[in-house]
Amino acid sequence: MKHILHILTFLLLATSAYTGISAQDYTPVPVTVSKEKVRVDGKLFYSHIVLERQTLYSICKAYDVTMEQIYEANPAVKAEGLKKNAVLLIPCPEKKAVQQEEKAPEQPAKAKKEKRSDKKQTIHTVKWYEDLDVIAEKYGVSVEAIMQANGLTGRKLSRRQKLVIPEATGTTVPAAADTLAVADGLSANADSMENDNRTDPASAVGDRNVNAVLMLPFNASGEKPRNGSIDFYCGTLMAVKQAGDSGVDVELSVYDVEGGVLPVTRERLDAADIVIGPISAGDLSRLMVKCPSETFVVSPLDHKAEYLGKQYANFIQAPTSSLTLYEDLAGWIKEERQSAEEKVIVVYEKGARNIEEAGIMNTILEKDGIAFSTFSYSILEGRDIQESLMGMMSTEAANRILVMSESEAFVNDMVRNLNLLIHEDYDIVLYGPSKIRNFETIEVDNLHNTNFHTSLAYHVDYDRKDVRDFISRYRALFNTEPTPYAFQGYDIASYFLKICSESGREWKNRLETDREAMLQTDFSFEKVENGGYVNTGVRRIIYGPDYSITEIPR
Repeated sequence: MKHILHILTFLLLATSAYTGISAQDYTPVPVTVSKEKVRVDGKLFYSHIVLERQTLYSICKAYDVTMEQIYEANPAVKAEGLKKNAVLLIPCPEKKAVQQEEKAPEQPAKAKKEKRSDKKQTIHTVKWYEDLDVIAEKYGVSVEAIMQANGLTGRKLSRRQKLVIPEATGTTVPAAADTLAVADGLSANADSMENDNRTDPASAVGDRNVNAVLMLPFNASGEKPRNGSIDFYCGTLMAVKQAGDSGVDVELSVYDVEGGVLPVTRERLDAADIVIGPISAGDLSRLMVKCPSETFVVSPLDHKAEYLGKQYANFIQAPTSSLTLYEDLAGWIKEERQSAEEKVIVVYEKGARNIEEAGIMNTILEKDGIAFSTFSYSILEGRDIQESLMGMMSTEAANRILVMSESEAFVNDMVRNLNLLIHEDYDIVLYGPSKIRNFETIEVDNLHNTNFHTSLAYHVDYDRKDVRDFISRYRALFNTEPTPYAFQGYDIASYFLKICSESGREWKNRLETDREAMLQTDFSFEKVENGGYVNTGVRRIIYGPDYSITEIPR
């Protein structure tokens, strides 16, 4: 198996290296009590996301809890300390909002310049993306000469390792730019991620090699890297390591495509079993023109790239489309509706930009044979709509309200009105787009009161053992919490490395039959007529009145 060592330390430090401020610029940071509540093992907790420069002391003060209570609910915090973007479970005592000053991070250290010895031997500091071949080419010397000058017995290097570069005996090759794009990819080397329990590749059955390409906008040569791409790459490395543990030999080439640059050659693409990325629809479109028709490209994140699946038979769209999610919501209403007395009402904002999406949903409901009414109003009319709504609703049966809006202010107003009607003994079940659950100003209690149902492309169930195992391994390797990007990188790489290793170049024939429930995403690919493949995997969750968030099997 092959993977990249030199990027690992960089990934761990990338976020913290650019956030320093001096002590005299120190600014108090408010700690706001979270509106998100979860129930774990029968106990109710706040779900608090740790922001930059927050401390345990200030968090304890805001939530009116002790440090021991936080340690008890979050054992990793006591062992590893508080980390930015970590999710804390905090017991629900009486709320107490407090703003507390916190310790400012140190200024990032200035980059050290390369040093030269008295014997004119250059001291080179290894960068995260470099291997011996890149360094040797940069200085016009041989790999063997560098290894001999430094007493190296293998090719394994570490980030920031100091290497003595012997004086070149021939013509010096001009130094290459410090960017991932200088090479025809970065070969990931398996020996650099140690694992005492690794399966011997010789014991693997059949040809288990996979040749993969990963293309992401790292911004490696810029002042600040792209954290989302780095997290995605970390998740990919986890999948590569797992494949190696099972005896699969993975050759992974990594390219920085920041600014739309596509440094990969057609020959490299032709040799690949699978290409993951780039991210944006524009970069993917340019890559498809360049890519051989036998090499498949996976679109990992951009929902808008789905149109390429209609144009290219070797294109795979991993994110589930909005249309598929709307169709699932309609199907869910049809499944749960128990009698004709139940009312289905589609609510949308008058004059809103996404009024076309409401029309699409109406068409889907009609196609499914679901009788429904529509109701629209402007945000300025929000205080006067209750009587109009009550005139459309049932007092004897459930009222299934589908809100077709992604406007935070409008949805807030609609959910507030529905909660008032619940107090008037109306049986209400709310359905809507998954984006609603991420609105910062919405009262999450109101979503629980309305029994909010949503169909979504991504959801992590932290009660699953494989999810907890992944989080533990991720923390051990990278000393931080996995983000949704990390989960997505792991899911995509795990799925495709598995079927590629098991079926070779014929793996594409398994796409429509190999349906997998990954950690964050369900993969259920369907063939587009005269085109590629799109994912139709959907997850359903319900906000229960007991503050539970439950994933519903489909």
